Parts: sequence; C-alpha cells; structure tokens
Amino acid sequence: MQTNEPITLKRDCNAAVVPVGTRVTLQAGEQAYITQSLGGTYTVVVNGNMFRVDEKDSDALGMEPAAKPVFSAAASGGPISRENLEKEIWNQMRSCYDPEIPVNIVDLGLVYDCKIEPIPGASDSYRVEVKMTLTAPGCGMGPTLQQDVQNKLLSLEGVDDVNVELVWEPQWNQGMLTEAAKLQLGLL
Repeated sequence: MQTNEPITLKRDCNAAVVPVGTRVTLQAGEQAYITQSLGGTYTVVVNGNMFRVDEKDSDALGMEPAAKPVFSAAASGGPISRENLEKEIWNQMRSCYDPEIPVNIVDLGLVYDCKIEPIPGASDSYRVEVKMTLTAPGCGMGPTLQQDVQNKLLSLEGVDDVNVELVWEPQWNQGMLTEAAKLQLGLL
C-alpha cells in the first residue's frame, strides 16, 4: 500500500529513522505518506524524512494490524515436526522486509544460515540460530531487522529461543538476490 494523499497520525507513535535506525517519536497530528506496507510494518515519510513504523503502532496510521498466520501442532494435525517448523520459520522470515526495498530478507539474500535444534529436556521446544547480513555494513536498521526476525520466530509454537546474529562475511552483493527478487526490482 502506498498513499499519494497524506494521512494524519492519530496518536504519538514510535518509529525508526531510515536508514540510521535511531528511535524517535512521531507526533499525533503530523502528516505522513505511506511508501511501503509489507510484513506488517510501514515505511512512511514525514516532513521529508523516512521512518519505519512497527505493526504494533499501525493504529496511529489509521491501519488495522495484519492478521497473524497461525502455526501450531493443532493446525498441522499433530505434534510439531521439525520439517513443518522449518518451513514455517522460513515463511516467517519471508514476512520481514527491508524498509527501503520492497523485497523480503530471504529473497534479498540476507539470510545466510538458519539452524533449528531441539532444546534438551523440553518436548516440542526448539532453538533457532539465524545468521544474516544487511545490504550495506553501515546500515543502522540492523538491530531493527534483527528484532523483527526474532519476534516473528518467537511467535511460532515450538520456538522458545531465537538468536539472530548479524554477520559481514561474505559481504552482500546483488548476485545474492533470488530470481524473484531480481524480477520484482526490474533487474531481469
């Protein structure tokens, strides 16, 4: 969703300045333009500056929070299988977006590794280790994207511990984009 017309913020809300990541408060009554609405987060322009607004503050933009996908043992018809959980983990990471690029972090090639290990002594309880990078080492949005991945993975039944590590080797390049991402960005 993109708006050519300004919307008026209905209440104060937290946001991150793009691309530096500094947390700020946008004030009720300010005019905002939504430039991107993907994965439950919003990229808005207020007074010529770009900000990322989290889903929990979507009401400040006059938006309804997106419906959360449900993944549970009951929904999958039995105990949580590692294979089904792994599929859902990748689906959740595909719902995380760079605030400046309308492509998810998986198709951008930012996720280098994802390991799922059972937590010893706990039934149907897993620890997830993610190694990911950013499109630019100096991007201040790293902690915001890390937290987004962690929150989405912890929302899954069976995932009880998540560590998201930012790594810089190998350095990201456009060759890491999936074909779908290249097509979406007009690079094919």
